[in-house]
Amino acid sequence: MHATAPRTILAASWLAIAGLAPARDMHAQMPPQRTTAFVNANVVPMDREGVLADYTVVVSSGRIVDMGPSASVDPPAGALVIDAGGKYLMPGLAEMHGHMPGGDIEETVMFLYVANGVTTVRGMLGQDGHLALRARANAGEIIAPTLYMAGPSFNDGSVNSPREAEEQVRRQQREGWDLLKIHPGPTLDEYNAMAVTAQEVGIRFAGHVPADVGLEHAILMGQETFDHLDGYIEYLDAFEGEVDEDRLQYIVQLTRDAGAWVVPTMVLWEVGIIGRGDADELAGYPEMRYWPSGQVWGWGNRQRAAASRTSPERAAQWAANRNRVLKALSDGGAGILLGTDSPQIFSVPGFSIHRELKAMADAGMSAWEILVSGTRNVGEYFQGRDAFGTVAVGRRADLLLLNANPLSDVANVADRAGVMFRGRWLPEEEIRRRLEEIADEMGN
Repeated sequence: MHATAPRTILAASWLAIAGLAPARDMHAQMPPQRTTAFVNANVVPMDREGVLADYTVVVSSGRIVDMGPSASVDPPAGALVIDAGGKYLMPGLAEMHGHMPGGDIEETVMFLYVANGVTTVRGMLGQDGHLALRARANAGEIIAPTLYMAGPSFNDGSVNSPREAEEQVRRQQREGWDLLKIHPGPTLDEYNAMAVTAQEVGIRFAGHVPADVGLEHAILMGQETFDHLDGYIEYLDAFEGEVDEDRLQYIVQLTRDAGAWVVPTMVLWEVGIIGRGDADELAGYPEMRYWPSGQVWGWGNRQRAAASRTSPERAAQWAANRNRVLKALSDGGAGILLGTDSPQIFSVPGFSIHRELKAMADAGMSAWEILVSGTRNVGEYFQGRDAFGTVAVGRRADLLLLNANPLSDVANVADRAGVMFRGRWLPEEEIRRRLEEIADEMGN
């Protein structure tokens, strides 16, 4: 019973997202891509822990082309010069479990990600039109993060035999999806056929752990990411009671040794699955202004339904055990990737990242470890596809300019002076202006 209850809630949530009522298109004008120099910046490079004081970073054609102490690096003639004195320049963040509702709201969702410093998104449920959206975003036709897209999911409705699993892998690889999305439902034989074929054709697979498969087998079969910490609480039988430390350390080591990653989505799971929190208070978060009010109302109903299924005491223990698992994975050297499952129950795209940063800190991760999960680790996960995730020459110019040091307090990531995505600069005042337009469009 423990393993199946969350699946029902997630299925209902995805039905709601698929039916999201569209808002009007913003028709936001793309900022120009031009040579830009950040001067006098405190650079948080993320390829090492610490700050490079009083640096100049030069961007051209969407890449970092030069950087060094401001006394030795001059801005190129004609460059846009941004005085970053007293500010902190770090890589853009990633949403490694994001979603792209269809319809006219697509561009609004893309902007909400960028507005919050999210410059890379791994979409985790492919639908019609998503490959075209990826092409528009990555070609710089709209304000959007760089997108990587999973195809339509492997579940008990889409796959009904090992042969169908194999055929679906080959079809999605031919269509050009970046990875396969695993949902609950496939049998062990179907999962194995999917995994073997994926390895054969060279496409990665990620997501949930089907109940018939189990965490240990999924790791050994080469599943690359385990989203929502899926499978870990089941493996440890830790929905209530204390975590078995010996089993925890074994599965942490297996995860690390296999080179697998976890995408924790701590806030979504605690609010939307475990049912902790007050729905009215959650609906009052400031970022709900930027989401359709009908959807926010629906989120409240689903959160209350989740809360009704679990006693407060059991919910608190379940949440504490998830925190223990995340801390053990981080301490044990397993790969952590930042993600929130937005848009989902009270998780507005982009804004949800900042709430996830706090949740990871509450679980005991340091500011450095948390920032690594959203920057350098993501670049390592996508190595071979592009170079990004650190501030270094040759890296994609996805950058956040902050008013305070994020290494001293991860909450400072929300104190922005502006965002650069693929070499295009959006100052904070422009971000705020466009956010107000979105709030007006939503009628909030």
